[in-house]
Amino acid sequence: MRMTKLFLAAAAAMGVLQAVPAFAQGPQCGNTSAGFDAWVSDFKQTAAASGVSQSVLNRAFANVSYNKPTIAADRGQKSFKLSFDAFMKKRGGAAIISRGRSMKAANQALFASIERRFGVPAGPLIAIWGMETGFGSYMGNQHTLSAVSTLAYDCRRSEYFTDQLYAALQLVSEGYLSPQAKGAAHGEIGQTQFLPRNVVRFGADGDGDGRVDMVGSRADALASTANFLRGHGWRAGAGYQPGEPNFAAIQGWNAASVYQQAIAYIGQQIDGGR
Repeated sequence: MRMTKLFLAAAAAMGVLQAVPAFAQGPQCGNTSAGFDAWVSDFKQTAAASGVSQSVLNRAFANVSYNKPTIAADRGQKSFKLSFDAFMKKRGGAAIISRGRSMKAANQALFASIERRFGVPAGPLIAIWGMETGFGSYMGNQHTLSAVSTLAYDCRRSEYFTDQLYAALQLVSEGYLSPQAKGAAHGEIGQTQFLPRNVVRFGADGDGDGRVDMVGSRADALASTANFLRGHGWRAGAGYQPGEPNFAAIQGWNAASVYQQAIAYIGQQIDGGR
């Protein structure tokens, strides 16, 4: 995924697709695959009426289908109900800490640069990076636009994911998201798993090449993650453990309390008790 600084600035300033509320009166959601094709047809008409070009819609939906693995993942997030110790064991917390310390040592200049720019230290960024994709080793194999479209159609969180779908179309329209792109089951993109709207809002160039590549550039993915945390209230120099000022920013990353606690704990272990 690539986007220019100009696009990011323009998107942050006004975001044509962000401003379109038409999905509030859009197609009828459903809870089975039966109505998905009709929903796609209706959605494309609504999106076109909202200003999305027909060529973008045709390219974006050319290979979109109802994604059963996405629904299974959305209904099966049982690990978030585990105790902290069980969650850490299931998600390999000790291994993330061990490897995370090595990643911090091997990328000192990068993490120092990110902290100067965004005020976020290495620990929580590495914790998120390790927890989400094993430090970029596995970013998912689901068709991104099918995943987002399926969740936009699904009644459980239709409005939220319809907004994500409009953001994905914005990325497609600018050439920054391939209609063939693959990622995680909920449509997350890249090494730290950004949903499309967060790519638009918080994508940051971390390696100085003038573009944002959430998949191929660890610097961009980590800088974008730091920008996300800053955008959710992170204060440079403040603590990030439960009860401390920056824990609220970690809560903005994921709604599951056990996940939030794990990120804070892993980050602290990597940062050496910071």
